[in-house]
Amino acid sequence: MEPLQRLADLMPDTPGSLSVRALWREGRAVERRWLLGGWLATVVACVVLGLLTVREGWSGIPVDLGGAVAFLTFYPPIPLCLWWTLCFGWRWGAVPAWAATFVLAVDAGMAPGWAAVFACANPLGLGVLALGYRAVGAARGLRSLRAWLFFVPLCFVGAVFSSAGALIWNFNHDLAAERQLPIWQGWWLGAFLQSVLLGGPLMALSWPRLSRWIARRPALFTPPPSGRRAMGLGLLFAIVLAVQGYGLVSLGLGSLQLRAALASGDWRRLEEASRVMLSTAWVFFWVFTLIVLFVAQFGYQALSRWLRSTEALVTQLAKVNAELEQRSRTDGLTGLANRMATEEGLRALLRTVRRYRTPSALLMLDIDHFKQVNDHHGHAAGDAVIRALAQVLKDASRDVDLPGRFGGEEFVIGLAHTDLAGARRFAERLRERIAATPVALDAKDGGAASISYTVSIGVTLLRGDDAGVEDPLRRADAAMYRAKQGGRNRVELDREDVAAAPSASSAPDKP
Repeated sequence: MEPLQRLADLMPDTPGSLSVRALWREGRAVERRWLLGGWLATVVACVVLGLLTVREGWSGIPVDLGGAVAFLTFYPPIPLCLWWTLCFGWRWGAVPAWAATFVLAVDAGMAPGWAAVFACANPLGLGVLALGYRAVGAARGLRSLRAWLFFVPLCFVGAVFSSAGALIWNFNHDLAAERQLPIWQGWWLGAFLQSVLLGGPLMALSWPRLSRWIARRPALFTPPPSGRRAMGLGLLFAIVLAVQGYGLVSLGLGSLQLRAALASGDWRRLEEASRVMLSTAWVFFWVFTLIVLFVAQFGYQALSRWLRSTEALVTQLAKVNAELEQRSRTDGLTGLANRMATEEGLRALLRTVRRYRTPSALLMLDIDHFKQVNDHHGHAAGDAVIRALAQVLKDASRDVDLPGRFGGEEFVIGLAHTDLAGARRFAERLRERIAATPVALDAKDGGAASISYTVSIGVTLLRGDDAGVEDPLRRADAAMYRAKQGGRNRVELDREDVAAAPSASSAPDKP
């Protein structure tokens, strides 16, 4: 019987991270070349593209959205790092993201210490993305509306967390109030749009083929994550922090810019600050709406996953319980019904006799001189004889009959719809078949290649006035004992049954 699986094993749709050690030790040369070479190329590309972002002024670009002004930053490393994070694990995306941001910060004149802290912003946002997919196990292929409804809001949450770097940038460069909001809004809005519009299609195109490779090479990946409940709570906590942080920073920077415009007395500057504040408020409204939709989708995903995993666990428990039930009723050596199941079946047969007054018989048989088989040939040979006898009983019995092992070398058969004469014919044919069927053995050290054996059989009828199955079992045992005393390899009938038996008879078709 197989042990119960972990819940994560029952729902294995979330792979672990690609292990560098496993890739180096167990990966093929072509796999190492493509993965490690592609990753190093990504690191270099991210560093170059990050430098271009600063030098070409791709940060805080104003965009007129029908009267509302929004600011965007074009930062190409974002979709590349997102792809590595979702496909192979957080570390694979975090390292190039950190390296690119660190290099551009140092190139822009930021002190190395501050640059190292500043560079942690994008890895932080990627960590939120990785946490979301690990907590829920949502589909990464983005081939369905449900997958996109999870991906898009999660990208926003990750973008807001990564925009913490904009605050460090503003503080380090001591920017004026009117320049802080474009930097911060451009960071999170640009990261969000690039993740959705570039990273999303990249995942949709590459994941189906990549997932098939992952399924073929599970040894290269760490085990699926556990503790999904804790990760789910962590993700919800991160969402709450993101919403609160976004509202605080966006409205705070907008208010700061508006107060600075009021203090200057410049009406043109005040008008521009008012437009920015209004657009910020509308953006916050839509962001809050997006987060509400995301929380609803997250709850639906989590509930669906819980229902699927619960259903899988219940199915597995039912399978294990059925197997345990079967084992509790089956003799392990022969596969026949054990004593408990045999007695239960005989009680059902006795109830049928009482209710419908149909004849039914009981045979009890014992292997002759079985102790000598064990003494001369060993217990393995004795087990082989018992298994062979059990197979003969299975082959000789009808579907309505009940063969069972009663204990040791003793067996019983309940014969439904069979009177005494039919039971006797069945017993005689069974005895002859057993005597004519030797058991093949492994001939070792000059030992015998086969063993011939016989059985003694006692036969009785189940009676309507029997108090329980103990009565026919006692009669069959007594008849079998007389067969032993009469020289063995014999069939004996219960004497009371013989005296009361009519001349007509019915019998089973076997053996």
